[in-house]
Amino acid sequence: MYASRRRRILPLLLALAAATLGLAQPASATAAGERYVAIGDSYSSGVGAGSYLSDSGNCQRSSKAYPSLWAAANAPASFSFTACSGATTSSVKSSQLAPLNSSTTLVSVTAGGNDVGFASIMQTCVLQSEATCVTAVNNAISQINSTLPGSLSSLYGSIRTKAPQAHVVVLGYPRFYQLNGGCIAGLSETERAAINRGGDALNGMLAKQAADAGFSYSSVVDEFTGHEICSSAAWLHSLTVPVSNSYHPTATGHSGGYLPAFRSAV
Repeated sequence: MYASRRRRILPLLLALAAATLGLAQPASATAAGERYVAIGDSYSSGVGAGSYLSDSGNCQRSSKAYPSLWAAANAPASFSFTACSGATTSSVKSSQLAPLNSSTTLVSVTAGGNDVGFASIMQTCVLQSEATCVTAVNNAISQINSTLPGSLSSLYGSIRTKAPQAHVVVLGYPRFYQLNGGCIAGLSETERAAINRGGDALNGMLAKQAADAGFSYSSVVDEFTGHEICSSAAWLHSLTVPVSNSYHPTATGHSGGYLPAFRSAV
């Protein structure tokens, strides 16, 4: 009886082992076979993370940015990193897509914040009145709803044309401020709430346009919750020196925030 039971159970165990191995193998095999291109603005290049690559110049591409971290951990077949500080949807389209081709299997992109004047909004909010700050955010939201969709659609269409087989991951932006947090100076709560509202509007549009293009969208808001500016463990620089680092993720923001968000969508 026991021999008969073993004969019945052994094939089941072997099948289970094979299924387990079958599930485990594709992840590493897929990663090793990826041909990955990372494009976008400073949130992809890694401004604020330090350890900038010597050949990246003013683009400030960092070895601690999420694209570099993912590539180092997964050893893809190829990795091209063209993201650049200050990039808009238009400049990504015109100057960063050269590595894309029919063999590209994976693309990551952050773009849109500079199209609606992210840097100038923060400058306005820091230097001018609360009312002027809120107006600047509202104007940006109007742009998000009017002109940004066409710009994103044009960029995403170009990506798809150049890399028709690629899995494209659009990543969003963190919510900047923990409201009622530990900041004792700087912007008012009204200004911080307005900036968060603008970020939410931008992320919402990115998600919609990514879906329309057949791309994956990965929010980073959850990963950065509890790590916003004014939290006790911020993964974002506040106003700092050098000024270019201000309102960008730290190295920990990339390893603990952007990298998991990207990895979950790959």
